[in-house]
Amino acid sequence: MEMEESFDAEGSFDDPSYLSPQSPGSTSPARRQNKEIKETKITINCVTFPVSTSTPEQELLKPNEWSYCDYFWTDKRDLQGATVTGFEVLLQKQLKGKQMQKEMAEFIRERIKIEEEYAKNLSKLSMFPMAAQEEGTLGEAWAQLKKSLADEAEVHLKFSSKLQSEVEKPLLTFRGDNFKKDMKKYDHHIADLRKQLVSRYAAVEKARKALADRQKDLEVKTQQLEIKLSNKSEEDIKKARRKSTQAGDDLMRCVDLYNQAQSKWFEEMVTTSMELEKLEVERIEMIQQHLRQYTTLRHETDMFNQSTLEPVDQLLQSVDPAKDRELWVKEHKTGDRRPVDMDI
Repeated sequence: MEMEESFDAEGSFDDPSYLSPQSPGSTSPARRQNKEIKETKITINCVTFPVSTSTPEQELLKPNEWSYCDYFWTDKRDLQGATVTGFEVLLQKQLKGKQMQKEMAEFIRERIKIEEEYAKNLSKLSMFPMAAQEEGTLGEAWAQLKKSLADEAEVHLKFSSKLQSEVEKPLLTFRGDNFKKDMKKYDHHIADLRKQLVSRYAAVEKARKALADRQKDLEVKTQQLEIKLSNKSEEDIKKARRKSTQAGDDLMRCVDLYNQAQSKWFEEMVTTSMELEKLEVERIEMIQQHLRQYTTLRHETDMFNQSTLEPVDQLLQSVDPAKDRELWVKEHKTGDRRPVDMDI
């Protein structure tokens, strides 16, 4: 990306074409070239871009990948009207991702609390003496159902413990306290390069103005000499011409320094945005992995809960009213001799 000069870099600033009088309808080569430059390139916030309507469309650095390095070159306005650079947008995405990760961990923490409270209540309920005097096969089934609550409570306690160690903790500890410091380093690094670019651009504009002033001064003196309106000597003309040439050299040097600064900023933007893109991929894959672990643990919990009910199902299938009656009668009978008629 090169910033075009507003003069003919191959010509000299004391070329006669710069000095000859111009009719009202004519345009000097420098101005004609400046017009062409304005049509092909534009500078926005000290960064030079091609004008899309006058140049072929740039090929993306990573076509078809929606890569960070292709879509965050220009600045934008936030809701308050403040200028936000493309790189700041990328940093905000990283910090937002960190916050989302934290909130997910907090959500899992609430899930753990629910599981722990549920397990506590199940265990407490399993010890209630309700219907403890039920007898026979139904009594056995009832006792097993109450015991299954205690078994289920243990399953939920294990589930909450695994949630803490295998889901919540990894979400909390992934990229710890140093992450924000690292983001600040990226921010300062790119911001410093951008500040240098702004400074170089200011120097270009200053040199451009100085050249225009020198060229105008030379043109005026030359015209005055030609029409004998001034006693300016040839020496004065040569001096003005040297100053114009020097101003042109200064402008070329400033433009070169500007292009170097922009090239450095461009390279670091590409490198750093690719690093941020890689970090985001790692974050998403990490969260995906541990949310999958959550669903795995949840399925396991359902399976273990089902296993606690299997003995209950078996005993319920064995409930036999006739057997229960037999057992109860044998234990509680008062006599098997039935009443008979009274004799006179």
